[in-house]
Amino acid sequence: MFPVSDDDSQRRTTPVVTFALIGLNVLFFLVELSGGDSFIERWAFIPVRFSQDPVGAAVTVLTAMFMHGSWFHLIGNMVFLWIFGDNVEDRFGHINFLIFYLLAGIAATFAQYAVSPGSAVPNVGASGAIAGVLGAYILMFPQSRVNVLVGRQIVAMPAFVVLGLWIVLQLISGVGTIGNADVGGVAYVAHIGGFIAGLAMTFLFRGRSETGA
Repeated sequence: MFPVSDDDSQRRTTPVVTFALIGLNVLFFLVELSGGDSFIERWAFIPVRFSQDPVGAAVTVLTAMFMHGSWFHLIGNMVFLWIFGDNVEDRFGHINFLIFYLLAGIAATFAQYAVSPGSAVPNVGASGAIAGVLGAYILMFPQSRVNVLVGRQIVAMPAFVVLGLWIVLQLISGVGTIGNADVGGVAYVAHIGGFIAGLAMTFLFRGRSETGA
């Protein structure tokens, strides 16, 4: 079950920040491909390195959010950001959305770090930040219709069903990875952390947008 589009009929503005974030992720991945392992080692967030030198590794909390492990990883994340980011940006405003996105990504990184501070596995990807966007979306647009690819058919479902199933999967998978961080793979705890941060911050950022801040 994979989302392919949603209802944009209520969107009032052009999602310039969402477009810019997608472009930056793609550009960063191309640079990553050309830079190879040394680039990943330098700019990915590696928990054990952060534990040893928090100040020196601080920048990787941000740079890792724009790196990806494969084309499939990148494309999957960007599709989710394309579908759900524009509506959230429209509701929050451009600058607030950018701040929200970065904070959600930071929260996701430290959620994963909290369960694996000694891991040497590089953490990369926009998944945590995008999970925060999904948290905001499910609160603000629970009844919006999301078109989902199920087998060979496109089925319209309410957002709360699609994203509710998504977070349940992350919770189940995340519990199974705690204590086994060095196997690599998907950082489910980062997804959960980003989603929870997104839920919590939505009340702040929605309030700011409603007051014109």
